[in-house]
Amino acid sequence: MELRKEVLEEMTLLRERTPDVSGSVACTVDGMQIACDLEGDRGEQAAALSAALLAMSRRMLTMTGHGALEETLISGTAGFVAFYAAGPTIVLTVLAKPGANVGLLRLEGRKTAAGVAAVAARKH
Repeated sequence: MELRKEVLEEMTLLRERTPDVSGSVACTVDGMQIACDLEGDRGEQAAALSAALLAMSRRMLTMTGHGALEETLISGTAGFVAFYAAGPTIVLTVLAKPGANVGLLRLEGRKTAAGVAAVAARKH
């Protein structure tokens, strides 16, 4: 099975396990979209921004000596956006609705990122 399809399956499972998730996108660390579960045509833009934010987050952690990246969480007035490193080459971005259970989002987001990383590792 191709990488895009397997990653999209992981993202679909995330949405099924976490009702507050409204979409997700997976991309390479250089911003190329792999799979998209977002409404509309925002996938390519979300992928580019996700890669940039991942790079900035990793750099901040390195500069401050706070270890390896687990996640970056943005809280907005209309919901949340969480970013996860899914192995060394993939970024998983997850959108959640306002009032989302952030603990569940973090738990399931990390689980999905690990699943995506495992899929990528099998494909290489």
